[in-house]
Amino acid sequence: MDRDYAEPLDVPALAREALMSAGHFSRSFRAAFGESPYSYLMTRRIERAKALLRRGDLSVTEVCFAVGCTSLGSFSSRFTELVGESPSAYRARDHDHAAAIPPCMVKIHTRPVRNGEAGRVARS
Repeated sequence: MDRDYAEPLDVPALAREALMSAGHFSRSFRAAFGESPYSYLMTRRIERAKALLRRGDLSVTEVCFAVGCTSLGSFSSRFTELVGESPSAYRARDHDHAAAIPPCMVKIHTRPVRNGEAGRVARS
């Protein structure tokens, strides 16, 4: 999922690769990663979307489709839920302050949060 985040999620195919039933795979995945396969994939997609939006050379719609989402509305809703602001607002913000930070630290700091945490956590 990390490598092929732009591809559609196929839990039965992933389960077959892991030699498990789809239900057992989903339960095992949740136990290991703390979220469902779909939620994990959406987190990866939003993480990639944030990087593309920071570049500033693609529109929100182009970013939506580049990360594998098929609905701009669903993408925007999930982005806002995880990041705490709309994709357009995130893209419009100045991101030059992160240019001097090593990429590994930027990835940690910009990782999307889950379960409505964006509204409760003060973002700097």
